[in-house]
Amino acid sequence: MSTPSAGMSVPVRPRLRFAPAPTGLPHLGTARTALFNWLYARHCGGELVLRIEDTNAELATTAHINQIIEMLDWLGLDFDGEPVRQSERGALYDAAVARWLDAGQAYLDEGAVRFSVPEDGVTAFDDIVRGRVEFPNASIEDFVVRRSDGSATFFVANAVDDLDLGITHVVRGEDLLNTTPKVLLLRAALGATDVPTFAHLPLIVNKQRKKLSKRRDDVSLTSYRDRGVLPAAMVNYLALLGWGPPDGTEVRPLAEIVELFDLADVNAAPAMFDMDKLTAINGEYLRSLDDAGFAAAIGPWVHAEPWGTHLDAAALSDVAPLIRERTRLLSDAPDRIAFLFAEPEIDPDDWAAAMAPPAGDILDRARAAFSEADWNAETLHASLRGIGEEFGLKLGKAQAPVRVVVTGRAVGPPLFESLVLLGRDVTLARLAAAHARLAR
Repeated sequence: MSTPSAGMSVPVRPRLRFAPAPTGLPHLGTARTALFNWLYARHCGGELVLRIEDTNAELATTAHINQIIEMLDWLGLDFDGEPVRQSERGALYDAAVARWLDAGQAYLDEGAVRFSVPEDGVTAFDDIVRGRVEFPNASIEDFVVRRSDGSATFFVANAVDDLDLGITHVVRGEDLLNTTPKVLLLRAALGATDVPTFAHLPLIVNKQRKKLSKRRDDVSLTSYRDRGVLPAAMVNYLALLGWGPPDGTEVRPLAEIVELFDLADVNAAPAMFDMDKLTAINGEYLRSLDDAGFAAAIGPWVHAEPWGTHLDAAALSDVAPLIRERTRLLSDAPDRIAFLFAEPEIDPDDWAAAMAPPAGDILDRARAAFSEADWNAETLHASLRGIGEEFGLKLGKAQAPVRVVVTGRAVGPPLFESLVLLGRDVTLARLAAAHARLAR
């Protein structure tokens, strides 16, 4: 079996399901699986069902399930119809187990029910990503289908639900590959003669090529949201973990990704999660925002700062052009503009590096020139460049002490545009304070 592509017929209405395990915080791998299901369903004009695997009441708490829903909403992934909750489908699972018991295909074992796996033959399926996959039945143990407390296991719920819901494609992580033969055995024991199209997605690994682990790596989607990754940027990046557009253009509108996406193009090799690449893509999305859009995006982070509580949209729109080009995460924004709204804390290392002679003379000359200059970026730029030339310095060297005094750091937003926003009085006051500090 292979995914429909050029020269092949596409099912009239492909039907997929996303069935996350409702435990722990939303995981990058879970989000990638959700996205690939969504992309393929939308690409083919199919349907996508959200199935909540909540048969284990101790693990599937309301809080965990709500976190999953919140994650999907943040990513902008929509589903067709109401969510299907396995906790409400127990009668279907009980009927399936009873059928297997009556047919001699299952038996009781210390209060639980086990499915009797045939000793001969193989259970095989074709996987879009991995090719032909075969499991000798002799290597599959008789597995539990109903626990001693009467609840159905993962295998039963999957087999019954996929049949009942008419699921045509099962797209999920590689870590679930070894559960597939058990589900197929149960499916066949229910009388099914067809097999869904499977696509087991590659593992996501870190830079050391180790599988992402919540004990070692930052795998929580919530963490990246809270650091200021835009949902559109996250979706774009997740789409590249195992798949790539045929034309090589990685950053593109979601509509184009949907149009190009095909499960047949998913690579079986592990996909490396690269934070640098994610933040670079996020930076591209931030640069595409206009002043108002960028101001709205950084607003929650700025308003969380004591100095930013009362800043309005207009004030943030004024500073947006200063920092948008170099901002990669929204959480970085407050630190870059704090000097405009509060007294800066001067970095001691930057101060020491910038204040070597003739820094004091440059600051004095700048204070005198700025007190008389027209207050615009062009005039301030020309004034400081002229001062630097008098000392045989290029502008970069001449502006270093001014930048540290005014902003607190050696690196930051464009200096002269920042001075305009800061205002003449505040700028001159900071230059005067620096003169006093050097005189001590």
